[in-house]
Amino acid sequence: MAPITVAMAGDTMLGRGVAERLARTPTAEALLCDELRAIVAGADLFVLNLECCVSGRGEPWPAPGKPFFFRAPPEAAAILAELGVDCVTLANNHALDYGYDALADTLALLAEAGVRVVGAGPDLAAAREFAVLEAGGIRLAVVGATDHPEDFAADTGRPGVALADLRHGVPGWLTGLVARAADEADAVLVTPHWGPNMTSRPPRYVQDAASALLEAGATLVAGHSAHVFHGVAHRVVHDMGDFVDDYAVDARLRNDLGLLFLVTLDGAAPARPRPVRLEAVPVFLDFCHTARARGDEWEWIRDRFTRACAAFGTPVAVEGDRLVVDWS
Repeated sequence: MAPITVAMAGDTMLGRGVAERLARTPTAEALLCDELRAIVAGADLFVLNLECCVSGRGEPWPAPGKPFFFRAPPEAAAILAELGVDCVTLANNHALDYGYDALADTLALLAEAGVRVVGAGPDLAAAREFAVLEAGGIRLAVVGATDHPEDFAADTGRPGVALADLRHGVPGWLTGLVARAADEADAVLVTPHWGPNMTSRPPRYVQDAASALLEAGATLVAGHSAHVFHGVAHRVVHDMGDFVDDYAVDARLRNDLGLLFLVTLDGAAPARPRPVRLEAVPVFLDFCHTARARGDEWEWIRDRFTRACAAFGTPVAVEGDRLVVDWS
């Protein structure tokens, strides 16, 4: 098995203003600059958190006090495929923003475009299933789960997301799923939607859950939800932050400054593939379009990522315009 590179991105929201942009320019160029599109095209696999449904149907989910509803146009599925996205997780708090019909459309449109889905489905069993991607002779299982919201949870005969109440430990169904994925594939990526929004470091229960997922058989854990990137521990990216959106910007946390992650999996036999290197590409989230970060923005990301990783004992090196963590 040859080494492979897995590109990973956090919250990718293609509704509201992004949807309007896609209506005018329904191509991948509308979302990412040329350099970022080239970087993800150079990866062997690309996985991200799709923080919206993809549909032209549905009504806003009737949850009291729910402030945001995200729905991308049907064309977004083909645009994700054009970007080279192999798999998305829908285990998040926006998969059912426009109800069951919109979720059904999302699943159908992504399948038609050739984009795999984890973390949501037409029933409980489907929502809790993993997907297996293959590149360079390595079979990578992808597992998705979310710790919120409870009213989106799939059940027997009911569509929804794979809900895991991680605040009270990792449930047995999830550790069992990770263990089964490890038996059936060469490596396992678990990508949880966990923790509160707009925080600069993971809460204790997220850190504990990451350790439990690794113990269950995960090769790599890469989370999202905070809208702000967090520090990296060994084989754990606690939060990847945002990747594409139209969100308001917090002047202190700077959720418009993020990272695209590239992880190298070493497939050298006879050992199982393992992550040996993480490269983080600093990015700037302009309104509905993401580009490479430059100048002061790049330096801000470097300084913050270095400090955040140091809290977990993880050194960060600078190689060219990328931030590198050596896991070998």
